[in-house]
Amino acid sequence: MAIYPTKRLRRLRHNPLIRDMVRETIITKNDLIYPLFVVPGNGIKNPVKSMPGVYQLSIDNLIKECEEVVSLGIPAIILFGIPEHKDEKGSEAYDENGIIQKAVREIKAKIKNLVVITDVCLCEYTSHGHCGLLNGEEILNDETVSLLAKEAISHAEAGADIIAPSDMMDGRVAAIRKSLDYKGFTKIPIMSYAVKYSSGYYGPFRDAADSAPAFGDRRSHQMDIANGDEAIREAESDVEEGADIIMVKPAGPYLDIIRRVKEKFAMPTAAYQVSGEYSMIKAAAQNDWIDGERVMLESLTAIKRAGADMILTYFAKDVAQWINSNN
Repeated sequence: MAIYPTKRLRRLRHNPLIRDMVRETIITKNDLIYPLFVVPGNGIKNPVKSMPGVYQLSIDNLIKECEEVVSLGIPAIILFGIPEHKDEKGSEAYDENGIIQKAVREIKAKIKNLVVITDVCLCEYTSHGHCGLLNGEEILNDETVSLLAKEAISHAEAGADIIAPSDMMDGRVAAIRKSLDYKGFTKIPIMSYAVKYSSGYYGPFRDAADSAPAFGDRRSHQMDIANGDEAIREAESDVEEGADIIMVKPAGPYLDIIRRVKEKFAMPTAAYQVSGEYSMIKAAAQNDWIDGERVMLESLTAIKRAGADMILTYFAKDVAQWINSNN
């Protein structure tokens, strides 16, 4: 093997064209999934204070946003709903006239060439802000799973292309797959939040989705941030239950987990660059502490390099615009 001075690794870095030729990891628009928040009403575009550039949108403005997403070449969105009314059972989550169900039907009627993914959970819809039914302060697993399957069916009936359960209840992927198949939705994939950590990076999302728990936290069902082997067991369970795509959330602090999941299961792997990751970059850029565009691209490249095939990111439009202007 050659050594210095015969071996000079800088040779491939000097010329920018050569650098591009040997680049190992490239972000493309096909990697991107754009999260969107939809609310009841008309003409609504409420800025999320903790997430610059992110809004709660009524369906009419959601349609305009989807038109822009398609024009930029982004292939997919994921929808989160904020209902008009909340109750202890999160009943609007599985109401055929719920906010997500209405939004999906409207998108499918007016927008072509856009994959619509729907988040399946109860936290945005319950009056207590937790991800399932309660017995006192205990989150009930099996009783919650039956409602999640009902929610998934209502999304599929509205026209959703991919169902994405994020609740972290045991057995929910199997229940949703069984329900979808029973109702004839055998072609609809499940993108499972297979590895979802109980993370401090979710704070801004809870502002956007109005889903902060009224008491306690979510450590009884979301994963301990210190555990890696458990992530493999969680992903394995969801794969065995029928997940078509498995997700790691958050992304940036868990690059090692993305790599392990991808290497272990060798199947389509998503990673969610969550609200806290986004907001920290935005805040630092607004204060001129960092080059926001450069750090945005670096963070996403790291996620893809770790093994993610698709990235849920609030930077999706920014990245697509950058790609379009640099091609």
